[in-house]
Amino acid sequence: MRVDARGLTFEVRSGGPDDGEPVLLLHGFPQHGGEWDDVVPALHAAGLRTYALDQRGYSPGARPETLADYRLPELVADAGAVLDALGVETAHLVGHDWGAVVAWGLAAGHPERVRTLTAVSVPHPAAMAHALATDRQQQARSSYIGLFRKPGKAEKLLLAFNAATLRRMLGGVGDAARVARYAEPMREPGALTAALNWYRAMSRADLAAVGSVVVPSTFVWSDRDIAIGRTAAEACATHVKGEYRFVELSGVTHWIPDEAPGPLAEAILARVGRAG
Repeated sequence: MRVDARGLTFEVRSGGPDDGEPVLLLHGFPQHGGEWDDVVPALHAAGLRTYALDQRGYSPGARPETLADYRLPELVADAGAVLDALGVETAHLVGHDWGAVVAWGLAAGHPERVRTLTAVSVPHPAAMAHALATDRQQQARSSYIGLFRKPGKAEKLLLAFNAATLRRMLGGVGDAARVARYAEPMREPGALTAALNWYRAMSRADLAAVGSVVVPSTFVWSDRDIAIGRTAAEACATHVKGEYRFVELSGVTHWIPDEAPGPLAEAILARVGRAG
């Protein structure tokens, strides 16, 4: 389905019972709302209504060209506006990777809109800032961001030779067909640049503006995540003032929704109070 919000048109995958409690699902880089496809069946079976949003830059009808249009406040405002357009006052919020950053921002800034939060892979921005300032390992893990912030150079490297580097980066999601499912849309004109603009518009000021979260929250992290280390993961608790759970998945990489949809669905259902 298509949803018009803030002068943009977003693609949204919806499912589950019409009268179920709503769950807004936010994807990460360089994926799309389809990354939740293996997670949502369990949520639907538990009676939840899901909305998996293709966010700004990923929906073809929501791809502005100005870099400032990809700042975190704009991304957070999109999530709230899509909920408005769907007629949803409050929702359970689930986000992976950059989607987790948006989810933290919405939960912190507008707790009245968020019933519960399940953040996947990426902890609260302040926890990341702490790790980047104090942990050399996290600094090394995050070094790729420097490349992503270089216009033109990043696109050339990631898309060269049939997007070989991008496909290799996505290797943890599964087989070649699943990799292609995410890589191919990024080869469309302007798509990868729009996705990378999230990194290029990122600022310490915007991340620092994300305050503590008071809604009931779960952070799901995997111990084979090459991008997020334990220092950042364990610092997350400091920035949640509401009821908090830390779920660690052993032997799983960064691509949790694709690689471990069952355990992730269990963590989400436990957070929303629908565990079997």
